[in-house]
Amino acid sequence: MSKIIYKILTTDQWNALQSAGEFAGAPIDIQDGYVHFSTEAQLQTTADKHFQGQTGLFILAVRAEDVQAHLKWEPSRGGDLFPHLYTDMKLDQVVWARPVQSSGHQHQLPDLTVA
Repeated sequence: MSKIIYKILTTDQWNALQSAGEFAGAPIDIQDGYVHFSTEAQLQTTADKHFQGQTGLFILAVRAEDVQAHLKWEPSRGGDLFPHLYTDMKLDQVVWARPVQSSGHQHQLPDLTVA
C-alpha cells in the first residue's frame, strides 16, 4: 500500500488547481520554495495551527510515490519529518479532494480512506 500525503487548500486554491491543472502553492509555499504537505498523523495539527478560523477548506490526498522525484522529507514542527514537494502540484496527482468541516477553532477532517 502506498503512503498518502495530504495538502490543505482553500476553495479558491482548489478551484485554481482544477482550472489550471497545476498549482505552484499557497503564498507560504511560494515563499518557502516548496509545497507543504502533511502525513495523516500531522494533518489535524496542521489544520488547526495554520488554518485556524478558516472555512471552505479542502484536504487533497496524493500518493507519495507519484511525486517521489521531487519530494523531500524534512524536519519541521517538533523535529517531525514533513513531506515537501519541490515542484508544482499537478491535478492528475490528486487521488481525491474532500471538504473539511470547520467550527470554531478546530476542523473536522473528512474520512481519509483512499477509495
